[in-house]
Amino acid sequence: MKQMFIVFLLLTTASAIVSSNLEEKKKMTENDIKYELATFGAGCFWCVEAVFERLNGVITVESGYSGGHVVNPTYQEVTTGTTGHAEVTRIKYDPEIINFKELLEVFWKTHDPTTMNKQGADVGTQYRSVIFYHNEEQKNLAEVYKKKLDESGAFNNPIVTEISPLENYYEAEDYHQDYYNENKNQPYCAFVIAPKLDKFKEVFKDKLKKN
Repeated sequence: MKQMFIVFLLLTTASAIVSSNLEEKKKMTENDIKYELATFGAGCFWCVEAVFERLNGVITVESGYSGGHVVNPTYQEVTTGTTGHAEVTRIKYDPEIINFKELLEVFWKTHDPTTMNKQGADVGTQYRSVIFYHNEEQKNLAEVYKKKLDESGAFNNPIVTEISPLENYYEAEDYHQDYYNENKNQPYCAFVIAPKLDKFKEVFKDKLKKN
């Protein structure tokens, strides 16, 4: 009887654990369903990541590579400019807090979309201005926004931002993730990213996370 009771107890406990895990998975799935993705290239992904992860409504920002022909490219390969990939950030966001149009506004106001394959001292196709859209709605919004910006004369030169479907995405190496926060004293972070963040925070202070 004692052995049967122990078996019963173990089975009950195991069942409870499985049930708990299923509930947790269900919650995670429900959260993932309500979130959406955006993928932008606007020069060095360290800069872009640092900007977007400070926006209220943005859940995660991940650096990666998109738009090329090489499978699972390394950073060293991408920096040669021969893989076709752009350095990008994949942004998971809550559309109930911040929508795609607002993300586009931040995108176009935090880099120079009129320079072909170049952002500041960073030169090459891997640094091109690009929006990799995830659906037709994103495509249409990006194209309309780009057209209106050009017509408004907001920039002295025509916008050269590429608008293409997302056909591939590869996560960048671990040391690229959350790069600015982990390396604030590194020269590139201190002299390039920090001043850019200061300007961004001033322009978009109403959209920043509180903490």
